[in-house]
Amino acid sequence: MYALLGATTDIDDKLRAAREEIEKLKMLITQKTEGLNNRILAAVAQDLSKTGTYNQADAAKNGLFKLQPPAAFRLRRKLPGHFGKIYALHWASNSEDIVSASQDGKLLVWNTASTNKKVAIPLRTSWVMTCAYSPSRTFVASGGLDNLCSVFNIKDSVGWEVKQPHRELQQHEGYLSSCRFVDDNRILTASGDATCILWDIERQTPIRTFVGHSGDVESVAIWNPKSVFVSGAIDATAKIWDWRDGTGAEGTFKGHETDINSVAWFPDGNAFASGSDDSTIRLFDINAHQQLNCYQNQDIFSTVTSIDFTKSGYYLLSGYDEEPFCQAWNTMTGEKEPQLDQHPTHVSSLQTAPNGYSIATGCWDKILRIWA
Repeated sequence: MYALLGATTDIDDKLRAAREEIEKLKMLITQKTEGLNNRILAAVAQDLSKTGTYNQADAAKNGLFKLQPPAAFRLRRKLPGHFGKIYALHWASNSEDIVSASQDGKLLVWNTASTNKKVAIPLRTSWVMTCAYSPSRTFVASGGLDNLCSVFNIKDSVGWEVKQPHRELQQHEGYLSSCRFVDDNRILTASGDATCILWDIERQTPIRTFVGHSGDVESVAIWNPKSVFVSGAIDATAKIWDWRDGTGAEGTFKGHETDINSVAWFPDGNAFASGSDDSTIRLFDINAHQQLNCYQNQDIFSTVTSIDFTKSGYYLLSGYDEEPFCQAWNTMTGEKEPQLDQHPTHVSSLQTAPNGYSIATGCWDKILRIWA
């Protein structure tokens, strides 16, 4: 018994020493990085504003301008129909249809122009966490706590209800947090088992597995022109991967203090943003391998649940689990812009339509909203 107590004391001492060492290393990192500007874009915008060149007249010369007056995001459609909290949504390539996933255990495919429901898909579990629309609009996919990625053929469906999955992709050892189609025969999934997998849908087999995160991978975003994707995880890092190569991440981006919940590409594919439990959104340049901006406010203490850029990249949109629920930021200055303020509770997902004309938000009040 005394030997066991002695061993416990020894472990406590080692743990205390390890914590002290961690704090020392944190202080050393702070000292080394002190003075480095992690809000380069905001600083540039401030300088241009002082010199009076941050305006639309000089946009052709320096590529920078300020909208006057600022854009006003107006609510255009409400899509009620789910009977549970909405957890995920994804636009179709035609910028008119949208798929949503809810705690009521259903995937619904909508036409946002008419607000009609086109297809309903009952799922095996109500604990769905993600959904995706294929580029040709033939398939939709979903996943959640069942550890499966279920792919449904909605183009060849008879009637408005699809009951059987076209394919089920099973290999992850943890929940499925995110999925995105590369094309109609390949889909990328992220999981709580800290891995991402690129799948051959028809063969139901993994093409490549991406291992590198030390915690649950919460979000993935694909950039097809360069055959790369970015992943964000609870290890507070974002990683860039080439899906043609499974040897390891091409880059690791740090800055957040805790879990990353959402990642999104800047429209030109040279930068991406990540949103975190630490109430901040950070913009990273993949070529300079450096943080360009940080979007935060002293009045916002909520978890960032979902992010996306407008098509021009001028605005960065963010969803939160508490007030302000949904906020637009000026990508350049880092300042708060118009608030999408008709959400009464947690906004779980948002996305800009491919054509850039609309924004969709999914809320825990069971309603999808379309903004323009």
